[in-house]
Amino acid sequence: MIDEEQLRRMSTQERHELMRVLARLEALTGGPGPTGERRRKLLLAAIILCCVILAAWTGLLAATLPRYYRAGGWRGAWVGFDIAELAAFAAVGWASWRRRQILIICLVVLATLLCCDAWFDVLLDARTRGFWLSLGSALLIELPLAAVAILGARRLLRMTFAALRRQQGETGPVPRLRDIPLIGAGPGRPLTDLLATPVHDARADAPPGDGAQGSQQPGP
Repeated sequence: MIDEEQLRRMSTQERHELMRVLARLEALTGGPGPTGERRRKLLLAAIILCCVILAAWTGLLAATLPRYYRAGGWRGAWVGFDIAELAAFAAVGWASWRRRQILIICLVVLATLLCCDAWFDVLLDARTRGFWLSLGSALLIELPLAAVAILGARRLLRMTFAALRRQQGETGPVPRLRDIPLIGAGPGRPLTDLLATPVHDARADAPPGDGAQGSQQPGP
């Protein structure tokens, strides 16, 4: 059993190496499920199949849809879309103010809505009097805001991974975002493990010095 005094006598490099060993042992706890690799392959096959079907469907629409179409519910479609954008902005503001991790998801959703808004504004206003206004708002407002949101989400993800690396004793620069592995789903594990509810250890919330004796005290 390593006590606190022994940890204090260790060098920084020794403590980092100890954290790396503990992190590897923790990752191996439970081991991969017997059907993890098969589930992963089935999921990848389903994604590939969806891509093939979507590509074929897109080609079919490109060949058969009319170039001009008179649509109904125009006001409801755009008002509803703007309400969704307003909700995304509000969610980003709340998550930023409260400093919640869900801010990353909110930023990605907001960026997606802004890009869709720019795309449909410009495309549907083509050859109309409002085209240049739509193009200007897309280039000067919507797309720059979407870029800020995406860059913000990217920065937060890298900061989160950097903090995890420090806890595991890893040093050096943070890798590129596309090179960062999924956290909580190692090789051989099914991606459904990411949806599992983590087991909460009440001892982690106990203040230092509280041991088994403290846990035996009667409640109020």
